[in-house]
Amino acid sequence: MSFDWGIIWQHRAELADGVAMTVLLAVATMLIAISGGIVLALMRLSPLRPVSAASACFVEFFRNTPLILLVYWAFYVMPVAIGVEFSAFATGLAALSLNVSAYNAETFRAGIVSIRRGQSEAALALGMSRWQVMREVVLPQAVRRVLPVLASTWVSLFKDTSLVSVIGVSELAYVSLQIRSQTFRILEMLTAMAVIYWLLGYPQAKLVDWIHRRYGVSE
Repeated sequence: MSFDWGIIWQHRAELADGVAMTVLLAVATMLIAISGGIVLALMRLSPLRPVSAASACFVEFFRNTPLILLVYWAFYVMPVAIGVEFSAFATGLAALSLNVSAYNAETFRAGIVSIRRGQSEAALALGMSRWQVMREVVLPQAVRRVLPVLASTWVSLFKDTSLVSVIGVSELAYVSLQIRSQTFRILEMLTAMAVIYWLLGYPQAKLVDWIHRRYGVSE
């Protein structure tokens, strides 16, 4: 068996474009999912039962449905169900955002409810308004508590973006598999894909470790 590792260098431009698309997809998803998670978490904590129940149903559905199924459903079923067809990128972004928003909602909710009620009551007794208590007492502590978990979610999301390759989003996995099918260099391209993901993911994982050590809260 002969190997042709030069095939990787020959297709470096396509692989670089795939990496750029992977990063774009991950960043766009997290930006949407952070906003969505905050809204869902506040809805879940709402004293209005219909609002809280709606958030709970959303979170439990999208958190417990396989991501690959969401991708397929959004790409193949939604156009038929609502008569609107989105691009592969928009479909993948929607599926990823729904899934990660559900996880973020629980992360944010856990961070907020973990703040001892006594701290809020003491701040109210000192004359602070509820908005001031939320802004100056609850949120700073909640951010510190959720940041390590949110960082871990980011690393997981970065790898999960490869799932949208099944619907033709031209991120790293899709580009690598396309080159593999054109060149018949299976081992070389799969190895290159694995190495590139590792080179991108390892620094992120070490950063997450540092965030856990720096901001992790132990009680």
